[in-house]
Order: sequence, then structure tokens, then C-alpha cells
Amino acid sequence: MLDSAMAALASLADPSLLLMLLIGTVAGLVMGLIPGLGGTGAVAILLPITFGMEPPQALALLIGALAVVHTSDTVSAVLLGAPGSASASVTMLDGYSMAKKGQAARALTLAFLSSMAGGIIGAIGLTLAIPLARPLVLSFASPELFMLTVLGVALAAVLSRGNIIKGVSAGLLGLVLGMVGTSPTTAEERFTFGSLFLGDGLSLVAVALGIFGLAEIASRASQRRGQKENISLGGGWGRGIREWLSHWTQVIRGALIGIWAGVLPGVGATAGTWLAYGQAVATAKDKRQFGKGDPRGIVGPESANNSVEAGDLIPTLLFGIPGGVPSAMLLGMLLTYGIQPGPSIITEHLDLMYLIVWSFAIASILGALFCFLSVKQLAKLTKVPFAVLAAGLVAIMLLGSFQEGGQLGDLWVMIILGVFGWLLKSTGFPRAPFLIGFVLAIPLERYYFLTDSLYNGLDWMARPGVLVFLAILILPIVWAFIKFLRARRHSNVDDGHRDERPEDDESQLKNSTWSLTAAGIFAAAFSAALISSASFSPEARLVPQLVSIGGLIFSGILLFTEIRTWLRTRTARVGWTLDAGFALKTFVWMTGFLALTAAFGYLVAVTIFIPAFLLVVARARLKTTVVYTLVLYVVLLALPSLLPIDLPQGWLNTLV
Repeated sequence: MLDSAMAALASLADPSLLLMLLIGTVAGLVMGLIPGLGGTGAVAILLPITFGMEPPQALALLIGALAVVHTSDTVSAVLLGAPGSASASVTMLDGYSMAKKGQAARALTLAFLSSMAGGIIGAIGLTLAIPLARPLVLSFASPELFMLTVLGVALAAVLSRGNIIKGVSAGLLGLVLGMVGTSPTTAEERFTFGSLFLGDGLSLVAVALGIFGLAEIASRASQRRGQKENISLGGGWGRGIREWLSHWTQVIRGALIGIWAGVLPGVGATAGTWLAYGQAVATAKDKRQFGKGDPRGIVGPESANNSVEAGDLIPTLLFGIPGGVPSAMLLGMLLTYGIQPGPSIITEHLDLMYLIVWSFAIASILGALFCFLSVKQLAKLTKVPFAVLAAGLVAIMLLGSFQEGGQLGDLWVMIILGVFGWLLKSTGFPRAPFLIGFVLAIPLERYYFLTDSLYNGLDWMARPGVLVFLAILILPIVWAFIKFLRARRHSNVDDGHRDERPEDDESQLKNSTWSLTAAGIFAAAFSAALISSASFSPEARLVPQLVSIGGLIFSGILLFTEIRTWLRTRTARVGWTLDAGFALKTFVWMTGFLALTAAFGYLVAVTIFIPAFLLVVARARLKTTVVYTLVLYVVLLALPSLLPIDLPQGWLNTLV
């Protein structure tokens, strides 16, 4: 193992690997500043660039971005009181308080150094997990691997914030969507409806960018105003370094909490940072300064949010269970290269495991260094209105989605799933279980049939490892269900004593109407999948039908609950919210851009869509619009000669 670790470190002397690591680090820092993107957006946008690369270069690029997204999202939280991500909101409590006192440099020093340390400690944790978990992983057979895939989807659904029934329904629907295409057991096509395009299944990049990327743009594109920079950096860099050294125990505790939060599927950086902040408050003798500029309120959470991403990689690489959405996409990339996480990655690709470790640690150091050197420039980016950024992001995301399959159909799928992702976000459905289910669908089915062919009946369920995984699966579900019942009981009590206010009823009806619509879509999708799967062969329809039946049960419960909620508020006035209207208009703009691409080609579509969107939607100045469009056009024109990227050609281009 030491030889593999040293070989991985030596491989980083390759200029191409170092270049990819640097590009990933810079891209991760920039995307960390853009609200709503974070690690999910960074990996999803960079993932298409990896197609055609060798696995080491691809991993260096993605790990470089993943390691630093939580390093830069602190800049806007401290300087502007507007966190770049939900996890950075914890840092904002004390960091922004320091900045208002003229101590922004001190707060940023604490944050950058803690993020760097959290990334390094997370990489050490991943390193230690390899030899510790290796005997366990190598003892796994197909029954344990099957249970692990089930466990990954279930825990992501149960442990996600919000309604457990919504989480399970989303995970099951992701499984169904992941089964579109060729069956891994019988090689027959399923849910393709005779379409050659669907024969290879749906693109992971299109699904991820649609559910998360386009949905986030539609939710935030109405933000036409940027943040006003009203706080200077000031001094205090040296004081921040001394304080950080004096709170080294908080740094270590925060990093360990982050690793633990990352190992648990669906918990994520936000919960990890709040847990780290909670332990900092609980272990402090003097709690009066928390929220008013206490350095302990920065070092613990900032250490945790970077180590979470390393913690996510432990179950992803060693057990094939993605800890979060970015690691789910990373898992999908490994599968496309034929690298199977679990026993095979330890025995056949141990050098890649250590390459990930080294890349994560080095990127964490580089990210902190770049932030120290360019914090003023990074802060300027946070002042750009999101509507202005949205124009370029739409163009980049659609281009990225095209790279995996080279088909315009992927772009239409991406927009359709973008609408669906916006609906999920607006109605409180967790989207992480959906994507994790999509990624794990084929491995789950493959391991199930391998288990079924090797064991008689249910004998495999008596294996010790399977029993342990069953216990791990059942206990959180029971606990989450108890919490759900308690929450329902308390909400019913509150509803019985609250004052009648028409404006609250109207808001509730809007929410319940959208939730009812979403529940109806889930029930209809599972029903259609169950009916369609009846025409498959017995082997090909078994797992889809089991998943569809489970989905019908959960979506039926959800539909019944939503109908009751809707009926209780039926006397209120029905209407569209402003956010829903603007989101619809944004998706219409995206559809227009795609129609232009299909007709005239990508470059022509960009020259029409970008200025029109900037002038009409973002209400940008004419000078800004012209410069923005020209720069983006030149970059896109040069991109195919620099990277393995193809630009979509329109129908008219093919006729010429």
C-alpha cells in the first residue's frame, strides 16, 4: 500500500495531472462563490470535460474542484453577509460580525486556514480508512454489495432533511429513471418506447445538471441586483494566524465531525457545519461571544465543511455508496471508466485511490493560498447579479450536457428534468436521493441477480454482513418514522390553536397545490412504470416492478396526505406566485435557446440568446451585454482546440 501511495504522489509530477488539478481548483473556487452551485454544480459542469481523458487526469480535475468549493463560499458570507452556500451561513454568524467591526481579514484568515486544515485532515481520514476497511471490503460478496446499494438509496432518503415519505419516493423514482435503457441482465430495452436515443439510458450529466443546475438557475434568475460591497478587508491577517493556532483543538474536532457527517449518506456539509458549531458552543466555557465575532464559531464549522467532502469519498470509493450528490456523480464517472468501487478498486486501482487522497490534500492547500492572494477579486464576483451569471451558466450547462452522448436529445431531457427539479425544490422533495437512486439503479439490479443466481431462495439474507446492513437500514427508518409522527402531532396541535389569517391560508394553498401536483406526478410515473414493465421478460421486469410497487405505496400515502391538506384550505384563493411565474419564463428562455441551437447551431444560438437574456431578463447595460457576449463567444470558439469538446451543430449546418 505504501508503494501505491508513493507511486500516486510521483504521478503528480506529470504536468498534465498538475494542470488538471490547478484548473479544477480554480474552477471550484469560482463556482463556490456562485449561490446554489457549490460542489454539485462544480462537478456537474466539469464532468463533461473529463470525457476522453485518462482516469488520473479526470480525477485530478474533479477532486481539485470538490476540495475547495467550501473554501471560497466563505468570502461573500464574511464580507457581505450573503453566504455562497447553505453551509457557509454558519460561518456568517461570527465572520460577518467581525467584518462589521473592521476585522474581515482576521475572519477570512481563520476561515481559509481552517478550510485548508479540514481538507488535509479529511484526506488523512480517507487514507486511514483504506487499510482499516480493506479486510472488510474484500470479504464482501454480491449479497453484501446488493444490500449496500439498497442502503445507499434508503439512507440518503431517510437522513435527508424534510419529509421521509418524500425522500423515499424521490429515491425510488431515481431508481426507475436509472433503469431506462438496456437491462443489465437480459440486454433487452426497457422504458424506451421504441426510441433509439433512450436505448443507452439517460445521461448522468443531463440528469444532474437538470435536477440541480437548471432548477437552481430558474429559482434564482429573478435576482437582478448584486450585493453591495460596504465592508473593507482591513488588517488582522497576523492576528488571525495566531488565533487559529491557539484553537487547533477546535479545528481537529470540527474536521472529525465533518468526516463523520460525510460518511452518512444525505447528511452533507450544512448539517456537518452546524454540528461543528454546536460542539464549539457546547465545549466553550464562555459562550457570550458566539454570534458576535468569536473565532471559535469560524474555525470549527470551516474545518468541518471541507472535511465533509473527503468523508463523502469514504463510502463512495470503498463501498459504492455515494455520501452526497457530488460523490454520486464521481461514482458515475468511475463506472463509465469501468472502475467499480468496492473490492475491485482496492485490488485493481489502489493507485487511483491514493491519487484522490493526494489531490484532495494538495488542492486544499492551493485553494487556501489562492484565496489569500485573490480575495479582493473573488469578492467582486459576488457583486454580479445572479441573472447576469445565469446567462453564461445556461450556455455552459447545455454545452456540458451535450458532451457525454453528443445528442441534442440530452439537452431536451435536461430542460424537462430542470422543470421537474424546480418542482421538487419548491415542494420540499429532497433531490439528493433522486440522483443517488439514478446512479445506483444498474449496480443494484446487477448485484441482485448475481446474488439470486448464486444462492438458493433467501439463504443469502442469513449472512452476517447482510444482517448487519439490514439492522443499519431498519433502525434509521423506524427512528425517522417516529420523528415524522411526532412532527405531525405537533403540527396538528398548532393548527388547532392558530389564528385564522387569510394570507396564511392563501400561501398554504399555493404550497399544497404545488405539493399535490408533485405527488400526482410521482404516482402517475410509478403507475406508468408498473404498466410498461408488464411487457418485459420475467427477469427484466422483476426489479422495476418491485421498485414501482414500492413507489406507488409511498406516493399513494403522500398523495392522500396532500389531498387532505389541500381540502382543508380549499376556500382560499388560488394563484401563481411571482417566483413560479419567473421560473416558468426562465425555462421558456432555455427552451428558446435550445430551439435556436437545434436550428442554427450552438455558436449562432449563443450570439442571439446571451444578449437577449441579458437585456430583457437581467436588464444589464448595453456595454456589459456586448462585452459579455463577445468574450463568451471567443472562449467558446477557442474551446474545441484546447479541450476535447464538440459544439452542437444545427439542422441548417448539416444541410450546408
